Amino acid sequence: MPNRIRRRSAVSCAALVALLTAPVVLAAPASATTTPPVIDFNGDGFADLAISAPNATVSGVGDAGYLSVVYGSSAGADTAHPELITRATEGVPGDVMEYDYFGTWTAARDLDEDGYTDLVVGGYHTPVVLLGSAQGLRGGAAIAGATYQVGAGDINGDGHADLVANTGGSLEVRFGPFTRAGAPTSTDTLAFGDEDGPQGFTVGDVTGDGKDDVVTQHGFEEMQGMSRLWNGTSTGLSRTFQSSGYYTVGGVIADVNNDGYGDFVARQVDHVSEMMEYDAGDIRVIYGSASGFSTRTTKINQDTAGVPGVGEAGDNDADYGDQFGYSLAAGDVTGDGYPDIAVGVPGEDIGSIREAGAVVLLKGRASGLTGTGSQAFNQSTSGVPGASEKGDNFGASVLLADVNANNRADLAVGTPQEDGTYQNSGAAWLLRGSKTGLTTTNIASFSPSTLNEPEKGSRFGANFAR
Repeated sequence: MPNRIRRRSAVSCAALVALLTAPVVLAAPASATTTPPVIDFNGDGFADLAISAPNATVSGVGDAGYLSVVYGSSAGADTAHPELITRATEGVPGDVMEYDYFGTWTAARDLDEDGYTDLVVGGYHTPVVLLGSAQGLRGGAAIAGATYQVGAGDINGDGHADLVANTGGSLEVRFGPFTRAGAPTSTDTLAFGDEDGPQGFTVGDVTGDGKDDVVTQHGFEEMQGMSRLWNGTSTGLSRTFQSSGYYTVGGVIADVNNDGYGDFVARQVDHVSEMMEYDAGDIRVIYGSASGFSTRTTKINQDTAGVPGVGEAGDNDADYGDQFGYSLAAGDVTGDGYPDIAVGVPGEDIGSIREAGAVVLLKGRASGLTGTGSQAFNQSTSGVPGASEKGDNFGASVLLADVNANNRADLAVGTPQEDGTYQNSGAAWLLRGSKTGLTTTNIASFSPSTLNEPEKGSRFGANFAR
């Protein structure tokens, strides 16, 4: 699995660069006390999917990248009416450029407060904001300032959506409401040292005070640092942090035990980050409290009671580990009021098929996150379209969103290494949520070829907008 699901540690190779070959686990805004806003670009009440294909050729230009928007409906994903968005789309600022990787990172929120979700989209060049409307996403405006990643939340608790931008050496909070040109009301900057800037971050309300907090991940060269919690305040992010006590990458914040405090769920790694691709994989749950991270914490992996499968590590470039926790998403699949956690296991071997990949659903409950009642799916699972193939890395990206608006989150699974007519064209699956968990009934699968979009080497499904 060389160059497929590796992650670099240096700040200069943070979220943006890593996606040249693999999806980054981006910030997944969540709130302990409120349900995250539905991503609804056309305002019809159904959650929509914005799917990245960062390596696609556009207008004859290689690695230009695009976004595919698949709108939700009462019947699920409306694959008959997708929307293709590139730098060449009318109203989208900027030119189609080689190695732009447009769609590498995204952040979705109603920034101008018109009732439609807007989408911030970035790549190697100027980021843009696309405006939601009754007709879906439409042209927008260029956003000033170079960024490696953007997340969304409400940092100061004033009810307006804010953006948090990682510039490499700082986190910049851009406070809403925003103009339709993407200009914030004000900004606040949290600066780091040159070698201490965040690799990535996660947004959510750990303390349950109605202000979203930020958990940053750190590392330099091949050494990983412990993640840090920065509290949201009425004026921006606090200038002091609380260490998580663990080396983590990626993550989501969700109140898995429904006690009013957001819990941080992330992939736990070793201090030496170059070994990540050989890991069997663990996730670390750190429960929230009014004062931040609590002392209650647990580790879950495929050797945890109730979790399907067996954790398998690798030992060389021909033998990669399962990487349980490579991608994570939170949402209430069963409708019981407890967020569940979808876990991507892209290095999972299915029988003798190496690195075919799988996803596992861990169910939230009053006692917290455990392996009890967990479910696992892969392309060899009965009812799942397709077939497990070597190096597919099924589950390299995951998202939980209620696409058919039945108050149960559905699981979107991205597999950017899936081969179609061409190698690494990519594909996505959508499994329905139900009272008992995920189901393959009425499952949908789609790819660039089925959506009539650029296919060759696109890596469709590298990320989903959150």
